[in-house]
Amino acid sequence: MKPLRPRLAPTLVLLVLLPVMIALGFWQLDRGAQKQQLLDTWARHRDAAPVLGTDLYTLPDPDFRRVTLRGTFDPDHSLLLDNRQRDGQVGVELLQPFHDQASGLWVLINRGWLPWPDRRTPPVFTTPSQPVSLQAWVYVAPGSAFQLGDPTPTQQWPRLVTAIEPATLWTQLDRSGFARELRLDPSPAAYRLDWPVVNMGPEKHLGYAVQWFAMSSALVVLYLYLGWHDYKKETPHGRGTQPPERT
Repeated sequence: MKPLRPRLAPTLVLLVLLPVMIALGFWQLDRGAQKQQLLDTWARHRDAAPVLGTDLYTLPDPDFRRVTLRGTFDPDHSLLLDNRQRDGQVGVELLQPFHDQASGLWVLINRGWLPWPDRRTPPVFTTPSQPVSLQAWVYVAPGSAFQLGDPTPTQQWPRLVTAIEPATLWTQLDRSGFARELRLDPSPAAYRLDWPVVNMGPEKHLGYAVQWFAMSSALVVLYLYLGWHDYKKETPHGRGTQPPERT
């Protein structure tokens, strides 16, 4: 067995990069497991009978449950979720507060996607003025929750945001509301609704994890190769032998 005598630089690179690459691989595995759990819950609840708005606070597991509501939209406090694309087109998702008459509860309804090709003019949308009956489902974001940010009190409505946190909105509006986004089922009040449950499936996270672990293995193999290769290239002095005596 050849002695392993790596140099300082490859050793430092290995010590720095290898833990990071392994951690990223396990992080991708964890993200994939989270996504799979969300998909399993969605599949379990998608065909269940819809519940009433009065049941949202009492359900032990409201994730992805379909809800029947009747009430009115609040057209004065609309949110436009930015950086949403469909078929290569830039657009926004329209979210509006909805007051459920039976429960007296406010919920934040995502009415779907709108194109926004020209940023110089605001997106055009309409809001039903009369009470409407609709069905929606409780959306659960994978990973960390969306956050609304801290818009200034003088910011005009509709507000352009890059993330959503319903609980923060209800605090700003001084209302009692459900702390998760509801996504609308097809109805006359809906815009384009073809959103995925998760933007990246568990299989992609597994693929990324395999890549990180493969790169970790390649880094170790390269480190061993350089250690053995440098040993072979050493001079006799480098291996600790004495120079020949003069006669």
